[in-house]
Amino acid sequence: MKRIIATITLCLTVIALSAQPKTAREEIRENPYLAGSNYLDYDRQLPDFRYTKAPKGYAPFYFSHYGRHGSRWLIGKDDYERVLRPLRKARDEGKLTREGQETLRQLELFNKTTRKRLGDLTTVGERQHHGIGRRIAEHFPEIFVKTKGLAIDARSTTVNRCILSMIAECEELMAANPSARIHNDVSESLQYYLNQGWEGIVKENGRSARDERQAFTEACTHPERLSAVLFNDQQWVSDSINAGSLMRHLFQVVINMQSHDNAPDMISLFTNDEIYDMWRQRNAEWYVNYGPSPLAKGVMPFSQFNLLTNIIETADTCVALGKAQATMRFGHEVCVLPLACLMELDSCGIQVERLEDVEYHWRNYKIFPMACNIQLIFYKSKKAGAPVLVKALLNEREATLPAGATDTPYYYKWEDVRAYWTKKLADFQSKYKN
Repeated sequence: MKRIIATITLCLTVIALSAQPKTAREEIRENPYLAGSNYLDYDRQLPDFRYTKAPKGYAPFYFSHYGRHGSRWLIGKDDYERVLRPLRKARDEGKLTREGQETLRQLELFNKTTRKRLGDLTTVGERQHHGIGRRIAEHFPEIFVKTKGLAIDARSTTVNRCILSMIAECEELMAANPSARIHNDVSESLQYYLNQGWEGIVKENGRSARDERQAFTEACTHPERLSAVLFNDQQWVSDSINAGSLMRHLFQVVINMQSHDNAPDMISLFTNDEIYDMWRQRNAEWYVNYGPSPLAKGVMPFSQFNLLTNIIETADTCVALGKAQATMRFGHEVCVLPLACLMELDSCGIQVERLEDVEYHWRNYKIFPMACNIQLIFYKSKKAGAPVLVKALLNEREATLPAGATDTPYYYKWEDVRAYWTKKLADFQSKYKN
């Protein structure tokens, strides 16, 4: 009997331990590409797509969306060269190890593909959006397949990678419903909500956390081992280059290789601990710069004041019309991330005081990989007087909302959600309006 009880106890312990959520370190050890933060390939963490059924009698009728462009080349004019320069300098002075020479060789070969390509959408990025568009039609056929003459309003920022991402999704939506009427629009006149916000207030408050952010970055950077792998003279490294900066920039280039088909896989240059530390600093940096960090007075998500206002106002019109239609918006991660925090999807809006604790409550790779998106699906009932419901998907995963809960998980009363967001925006505006 004692043996049976001990066996049962052991089994229950194993089950309890397996049910514990994984830490960020554990998740990144299993999938190092998560450490790419905003460079993460969307398709590397797709959900199982088993969605909660709508309450009885309800069917979707309006779809509202904001999505980031897909995977791209690095965007900065110096993103590749600032890694190559110190390695070339070391080569010319005979300071590269054999592995350092091989690293430089691979980077030089890849660098040739970046010419006049900075910021461009890659084939990986295009494929991501074809997949998203195809699944949108599959998951919500009542809107995207069965509605003859479906009106789809699709708008993008003026950046090429966003326009091409919009085209890829719309191609799939048209393939699912050839009768659909898709209106595509790209204009500077749309930038005020697709790619801009209350920058002045946000930047002013963001500066207050600069010292803490920089100190945390330095504390998470340990270049000694990598320097010994790449360079044969550590005194030369100390005298000639910034090893910490090189490590961070090299990691950026290497981790974004997942944005390309047939790019060299160079992630083995870094140990598991180094990959984790590179992510920790970026996670904290994004949290302060665009999340609800108390270090920036919690205002950074309000950079998307105009975007959330547009989402609410457009929904008001479409809900009032009551017929099946869709609104598609395409832009950037610097909009998706703060928007998810402003909307308080899942734990995106949580406030964490200490930067070293952020990873235990808030993980950027769950919010804004390449091609990240927020979808709001509106449901109505045939029953007279029944409230309109809304469900949120963050990267195609069901997400909680801050108000309007019903008896069915993930389905919320739109009237209550709308009131909550509207009040939140109004309170902010009254406090900060000049």
